[in-house]
Amino acid sequence: MEKSADNDGGDDEFPPEKRLEAPNYRLIKAGIATIPDMETLRECVAYENTHQNRTQILRRLQWKAEELREEEK
Repeated sequence: MEKSADNDGGDDEFPPEKRLEAPNYRLIKAGIATIPDMETLRECVAYENTHQNRTQILRRLQWKAEELREEEK
């Protein structure tokens, strides 16, 4: 099966709305934990700021950013 031209690596499977609009907090935490890179993280932060702006979720996204930065070192 051929990938579509706009699919750059599979992240389309879990766009920000799927990661952050889960029916319960545990699933949202899992969605954040599986963010693979800073680009995806930025998309999630932008989505959260625009749609929900939940402090607890933004804090988790900040922690994930710190974790990704540490992995880059």
